[in-house]
Amino acid sequence: MSRASVVMVLLLAFVVGCKPEGPINGEDNPILNGHEYVDLGLPSGILWATCNVGAVTPEDCGDYFAWGDTIPKEMYDWKSYQYATFVDGRYELSKYCTDSYWGFNGFVDSLTMLEPVDDAALAQWGVGWRMPTKEDYAELFQNTTYAWTTQNGVEGRLLTGSNGNSIFLPATGFCLEGEPLCPGLGLYWSSSLQTSSQMSAWSFHFDYEDCHVCGTYERSRGQCVRAVCSGQ
Repeated sequence: MSRASVVMVLLLAFVVGCKPEGPINGEDNPILNGHEYVDLGLPSGILWATCNVGAVTPEDCGDYFAWGDTIPKEMYDWKSYQYATFVDGRYELSKYCTDSYWGFNGFVDSLTMLEPVDDAALAQWGVGWRMPTKEDYAELFQNTTYAWTTQNGVEGRLLTGSNGNSIFLPATGFCLEGEPLCPGLGLYWSSSLQTSSQMSAWSFHFDYEDCHVCGTYERSRGQCVRAVCSGQ
């Protein structure tokens, strides 16, 4: 064997010996616009992100958003909410309103789903990503097994699909005014308005005892977002 051949063999042996074991940065999951997603085998085929919007790892809370806002902020209240105006001792709505009683000067637009311009997942992660609807969360809840667990020191829910794949949703709490509250509670915005209560929107809600879709949370409060997509 020539000297050059010996050097090549030794070099290849070094490279193989130094190859890391297992995937790096979750490279076993497919990626869209730099963000990983998982196929949970859901009937709709919808794919769920592995991290919250604004998060680096599945255990990170990521960013908090008011419903219909696309950037995080320091204060979460009705005064800072972009689609509310204070009139005669109460706040009235200027978008996503189906009842003139709650509308600014009787405003009604009959919108019950966030438009793309108000979708935090799309705004932050780009085309292909969106916030889940109420129905998407219902499908997730009905077609996965869920267990309260601790992952890398963070409590939350592990939801596992029929195909064995899973996602971890950290218990993120929520932000009211400038304070994070209820860290043992998971609250995630959907893109669906709660039409029977114009000031609220549907959320996915869980704690250590149970999970459910709940629509009692005011649009002005800060909650986390887990995005969905249809793949590449």
